Amino acid sequence: MNDSNGQQDDNPLLDMSGLPKFDCIQAEHVVPAIRELLSDLEGDFQALEDDVVPTWEGLVEPLERMGDRLSFSWGAVGHLLGVKNSDAMREAEEEMQPSVVVFSLRQGQSQAVYEGLLAMREGDEWGRLDACQHRIVEGMIRDAKHSGVGLAGEDQERFNAIAEESAQLATKFSNNVLDATKAFSLMLTDEVEVVGLPESWRDLAAQSAREEGDAENATAQTGPWRLTLDHPSLQPFLEHGKNRSLREKLYRSYVTRASEGELDNAPIIARTLQLKREMAKLLGYDTFAELSLSTKMAENVGVVDSLLEKLRVASIDFAKNDLAEIEALANASGNHEGALRHWDITYWAERLREQRYDYSEEELRSYFPFPKVLDGLLALAERLFDVKFAYADGETPVWHPDVRFVRVFDRSGDQIAAFLLDPYSRPSEKRGGAWMDECVGRSTVCSDVPGQARLPVAYLVCNQTPPVGDSPSLMTFQEIETLFHEFGHGLQHMLTRVDHGLASGIRNVEWDAVELPSQFMENWAYYKQTLLGISGHVETGEPLPDALYDKIVAARTYRAGSMMLRQLNFGMTDLELHHQHDPTGDESAFDVQRRVSERTAVMQPLPEDRFLCSFGHIFAGGYSAGYYSYKWAEVLSADAFSAFEEAGLEDEVAVRDLGRKFRDTVLALGGSQAPGEVFEAFRGREPQPDALLRHAGLA
Repeated sequence: MNDSNGQQDDNPLLDMSGLPKFDCIQAEHVVPAIRELLSDLEGDFQALEDDVVPTWEGLVEPLERMGDRLSFSWGAVGHLLGVKNSDAMREAEEEMQPSVVVFSLRQGQSQAVYEGLLAMREGDEWGRLDACQHRIVEGMIRDAKHSGVGLAGEDQERFNAIAEESAQLATKFSNNVLDATKAFSLMLTDEVEVVGLPESWRDLAAQSAREEGDAENATAQTGPWRLTLDHPSLQPFLEHGKNRSLREKLYRSYVTRASEGELDNAPIIARTLQLKREMAKLLGYDTFAELSLSTKMAENVGVVDSLLEKLRVASIDFAKNDLAEIEALANASGNHEGALRHWDITYWAERLREQRYDYSEEELRSYFPFPKVLDGLLALAERLFDVKFAYADGETPVWHPDVRFVRVFDRSGDQIAAFLLDPYSRPSEKRGGAWMDECVGRSTVCSDVPGQARLPVAYLVCNQTPPVGDSPSLMTFQEIETLFHEFGHGLQHMLTRVDHGLASGIRNVEWDAVELPSQFMENWAYYKQTLLGISGHVETGEPLPDALYDKIVAARTYRAGSMMLRQLNFGMTDLELHHQHDPTGDESAFDVQRRVSERTAVMQPLPEDRFLCSFGHIFAGGYSAGYYSYKWAEVLSADAFSAFEEAGLEDEVAVRDLGRKFRDTVLALGGSQAPGEVFEAFRGREPQPDALLRHAGLA
């Protein structure tokens, strides 16, 4: 096998021809591969420092190649930690992570490279570069500053120690959440415990019991049924389970995940917040939020606060009314006693939705088998963006048999991209949630074919309800929205036309704008032609009836105030923790959570609520002081979709033309231009929040 430098090695992590060899990569490959790779990269980087040539070809391109080689191998390790987690892989990753962090800091803090970048910006080379290259170099200079290039002596040593410890804490946080989720399960054996649960849940719970090995003869009808904190098990139980005491047990277990014993993330949260504030101060910022926003579209914390407060004010009365309606139904039902508690909200909200809109989620799921939904989603993208998709399962190595491989082509028939889709929940080895990530990015410099850009390939990962027996996965509408969301991220990665790898796809895109394509795609899930195209009854193949479609659309704004407040609670808590909160003071992160909830929740959290202990977005992901990005970008996405509404969603020519324009701007330009410029290139003006409030029924 050959890597990009022509080295011979039997280690699949060093084979950089094509895509990662997931059918061969094992935990024992990680340490020797990453050690060898880092040794090679260290030599190459030292040679670069010894003779810096302050030109694009002499400095930026070599740095891109080095970064690409590391991200290919180390990225494959990180990906497997998310989708095929094991003790052996964790140990290998933990052993090598400090070395990877040290090398990354070594690059970021290189005075020779930094001075070379400054020389590029100040010299004749600058006039030779295009606007995209200018933006890349400016970003590299900023990132060098944020990597501590301006620090010296003890300050730089301390900065490096913080970076290493922070990386270790983030990995530990994520692993604790996965382990805590796996650790909880209840084997239900009495029919009274599962009264109200739909057949699909019973099928899945019985299958889970069989897979656990303690109930080989479990059936949907007779049990036993295995209840877990995995979303396909948790959510339906909270929505439909009539056994209130079990709902309470499930809810309390969920909001206290990873908050006690060896898996307690509370000390990690406190330490992480301390380290982030210390890092920010070393770099000259008062708070980590100020450091975070210095790289984002939003100008400052005050601008973000203003947007979130505007949305809060628009939502709060609607949310209060939501709760009052649910309480009224529960009290009038004759099947509820006492005050409404947290574990009652989802159950009675579902009863009210069924009563008001006259359909059940179970009825809806039958029309959305996953294969039909995926076919319909690809057909929508073909119509909007003038591309073609072709299933290519078996043509590249995958990490699990359920993973789909799909190639993307332009109208001429040339392949332009591909993606790997891992759709189903696997709680024993796969972390929760859903995400898109890069497998490889578009780049001319990193291509094996001179003069041609390497084609981008995306990972799309979901945790939807898995198939049961010979039946396909039947998707909830929330799972459909999630799939559309992640596919939107994938489209920006795959349909980029930027050949400079450091700004192609989602690279170099400000974090608070990166959710624009994903949330834009969610809007299409409510468009009639889309829903008809992705639906087909699992037994008859009949598309979604018009009457049921009308009910779905009518229910779109159901409890919109409550849903808006929930996201604002997350965003405002995140910002408060990283801006106003003093992690060395008497107030804990959980005190902050409760204080923010007084303004953003109509039912206050339980005293023992430790949701923050599983809030991986901000403690193990890239959303620290950036969770507001979902709402910031939703303003952009709703406004972008309103262009299609204004043109007429039934006007096929107008929709096609706007789809091409969206592809040519938002999807194609990647990080080559500032996101405000990209948005205006599509919309013809600055973004406005009116469409978001209108779509949510809060205008």
